[in-house]
Amino acid sequence: MSEKARPTSRDSYRHFMRIDTRWGDNDSYGHVNNVVYYAFFDTAVNRYLIERGVLDISGSPAIGLVIETRCTYFSSIGFPDTVDVGLKIVHCGNSSVRYEIALFRNDQPTASAVGEFVHVYVERTSNRPTPIPADVRGVLQSLVG
Repeated sequence: MSEKARPTSRDSYRHFMRIDTRWGDNDSYGHVNNVVYYAFFDTAVNRYLIERGVLDISGSPAIGLVIETRCTYFSSIGFPDTVDVGLKIVHCGNSSVRYEIALFRNDQPTASAVGEFVHVYVERTSNRPTPIPADVRGVLQSLVG
């Protein structure tokens, strides 16, 4: 993302999932707290991988560890909003993948927030970098955009 990021539209993303906000997500200012946005990112990426059968959180020999995140906020989200999370991959290297993730409040056409989330794949037992497994790479290809 550039330093002058702008909210993106829904048609920029390859996959969507819906997450409902919870009462406890709001902070004292009446909107979803910034740390919850990062939980939405983590949930969306990992749910995508789990639902496609390429991540077993307790048994996969290679796992993606988060090494970088960022978020640009454009408008507030609050309980009881519904969040549509848009996913796409902006870079897929040998052992790392950079996701772009957008959070859309209710049915809004532009994102309330846009973030990046980087996984580096490592061997579970050694924590040493390893190439992205072929089955994972196959699933990731559908998000490249």
